[in-house]
Amino acid sequence: MDKKSPEVSVVVPLLNEQDNITPLYEQITQTLTGKYNYETIFVDDGSSDNSFNILSELQKSDNKVRVIRFRKNFGQTAALAAGFAHARGSIIVAIDADLQNDPADIPKMIDKLNEGFDVVSGWRKKRHDNTITRLIPSKIANWLIATITKVKLHDFGCTLKIYRREVLAETKLYGEMHRFIPALASWNGASICEMVVNHRPRTAGTAKYGLNRTIKVVLDLITVKFLGSYSTKPIYIFGGLGLLSGIASILTGLVVIYQKIANNYSMNRNPLLILTAMLVTTTIQLILMGLLAELLVRTYHESQNRPTYVIKEILESPRDTADHAGDRK
Repeated sequence: MDKKSPEVSVVVPLLNEQDNITPLYEQITQTLTGKYNYETIFVDDGSSDNSFNILSELQKSDNKVRVIRFRKNFGQTAALAAGFAHARGSIIVAIDADLQNDPADIPKMIDKLNEGFDVVSGWRKKRHDNTITRLIPSKIANWLIATITKVKLHDFGCTLKIYRREVLAETKLYGEMHRFIPALASWNGASICEMVVNHRPRTAGTAKYGLNRTIKVVLDLITVKFLGSYSTKPIYIFGGLGLLSGIASILTGLVVIYQKIANNYSMNRNPLLILTAMLVTTTIQLILMGLLAELLVRTYHESQNRPTYVIKEILESPRDTADHAGDRK
């Protein structure tokens, strides 16, 4: 980044938020002007209303505004990923466009980040959402994510988060995984903290998420857990399941033999014999899947020249002048 690059990049994903764009822009401008060298990146995720026209006018009137327009709706994760990829600031802010996140919280969160953290995650402690369709599913999802990922946050779903640029550079987003960024970053060694933020009721537009999001969260959580714990050693999970299946097949096989010897029970009519055969087959398949997954993982990392570790910094002493002079000779 050169000296003209902004210090802070605010990334705003949006879909059909024509009534909220201008007020949000004004609040961001009022909050950040004079405090930071900043830019605001609006990512139009295939809006069908007047959102893009409003964004175009804002961009013409303010060179701090940048607009990215998708050809169609790709989802919030894709919109955030595009914003992060085009952000030029060393500090990147993600915020929703529905005005429920308060831009006034941004400076306080940046101050918290500057205490030495890599990610500051917003916590909507007092939410103004529907209890049945939003609050209850959110609590269940947050509990599941915190339990499985071991990252103790209260509100993974809050879009308002502050990141250091280098943290996002190591985090690739797919599916609906934007809510898992703190967990992914934590697994890469980033320091995470949580901060209570203001949450306001929606006054315009309609919510884009409902109960069906809980199912997506669970499925993505399985993927994230696998990537975080077994992406470089898949044989551990497939082999482990294969061993359990193998142990189960031995136990059921012993029961079949015992029934034959002790009770003269026909093995041909014993359903446990079929179960034993199925478990043996499953054991072989799981172990072979684990070996194939190991080959795929190694091929991926080697072909992409992708390391299996993340370095935070390197400390070393420079070679002295005499050594360099000797090298030149």
